[in-house]
Amino acid sequence: MTTSVTPPERPRKRVYREAETLAFLAAYDRLDNVADAAHEAGVTTMAGYRWLVAANINPRRREVERRAEFDRLRTMGVTRTAAASRVGVHIRTAIDWDHGIRKAGGYRIRPDGRVMGYNYAVPPLHQRRAHLAKVEQQLDPRYLSLAERERLRDLSATGASMRSIAELMHRSASTISRELRRNATMTGTYEPYAAHRTAAERRPRPKAAKLEQQPRLRTFVQDKLRTRWSPEQICHGLIRKYPEDQEMRVSPETIYQALYLQARGGLKKEVQTALRTGRARRKPQNTGQERRRRFADPMIMIADRPPEIEDRAIPGHWEGDLITGMLNQSAIGTLVERTTRYVMLVHLPDSHTADAVRDGLVAAIATLPEHLRGSLTWDQGSEMATHKSFTTATDMPVYFCDPASPWQRGSNENTNGLLRQYFPKSTDLSAYGIEDLEHVAQELNSRPRKTLRWDTPAERIRGLLIPA
Repeated sequence: MTTSVTPPERPRKRVYREAETLAFLAAYDRLDNVADAAHEAGVTTMAGYRWLVAANINPRRREVERRAEFDRLRTMGVTRTAAASRVGVHIRTAIDWDHGIRKAGGYRIRPDGRVMGYNYAVPPLHQRRAHLAKVEQQLDPRYLSLAERERLRDLSATGASMRSIAELMHRSASTISRELRRNATMTGTYEPYAAHRTAAERRPRPKAAKLEQQPRLRTFVQDKLRTRWSPEQICHGLIRKYPEDQEMRVSPETIYQALYLQARGGLKKEVQTALRTGRARRKPQNTGQERRRRFADPMIMIADRPPEIEDRAIPGHWEGDLITGMLNQSAIGTLVERTTRYVMLVHLPDSHTADAVRDGLVAAIATLPEHLRGSLTWDQGSEMATHKSFTTATDMPVYFCDPASPWQRGSNENTNGLLRQYFPKSTDLSAYGIEDLEHVAQELNSRPRKTLRWDTPAERIRGLLIPA
């Protein structure tokens, strides 16, 4: 027994009422735009074009009238910007009109017959077909693939809303709306293969260099480069000399690219000598994406510090830093034990260079028993450039905090704040001797701490020095 399969019913062609036709014609007479009038009347743009043709109305008659008025004003000596404003067109359209360019089928056609896109020259038909065969492959998940466009056609045929389609396709509603609006056929329907080709045609790259297309602009740039003008000076000089001519505009980056990348050229190679740097190649710039190594010896970052140091379970791990005096000319080294909050101050009478800080720290650590020489955590200050030799002398690894992360040495930062009661900012710290530093450290270590359940750091460290 065989069963017949009923083919799906094709959607019926919409039949418009006479009232909709009259509403569109009235809206077009007021708005002078087919797309806007169709949107206001609730009809398709193609239906609007058909009604205008049936009513013997040329949809482009207003554009023809504007262009004739624009030409008349230009022959009278009115500037391009003023003429464009009076006839109500964009300056980009006015530039095309001045050059005799007309639009047809989405392209710009020059008076000599060359067909141009809006940002590129249109290649011959056989080259475009070969290009389309290549770009129909999916370039990136950001772009709609051919399979997604087929699914979009099927979902839209069911009458589903754009938001529901977007949710099913895991795309934004604006992507679906833009796809249906921009890549529909001339009849207003959405065909996935045609839409995919239309989208692919918009992607030709690279564009032709601006200085190759504009001889007058290129001559101006070359002349100014020969008189030692910088690219930025040329950019602003063009604006001042040609305030109304938008074609006489070029950015400094475009000039640099024309000089350094001869394939994008437009400028002769000998003009490179006009650059003040005299370089024949561009110098790479630091983008900030990659941080340069702080020291010659590789650092061990705080993220690699063992967990037992982080939770303060084992004593003998220290945090360190410098407090500096007036104009950073003098400094005192500070060390805080993470478990007991015990403070040691390092005397730096002469300087706080990397070698001086290393020697001071080594001398201070040498006074500790071996079981309290666990590790040292420091910021990425230049005073720790010799951290490898410090580790060799004390057998204590140095862990470095992340940039601009003082909270990773919280105990030391809090202690430095307490030390400012004794060593105010903008004072000469070299005036304090070893006895002064020992007195201040003794006072701090004799203060009861809430975090130690009101024990003092001296009491806690004494329990570690004297065996139970």
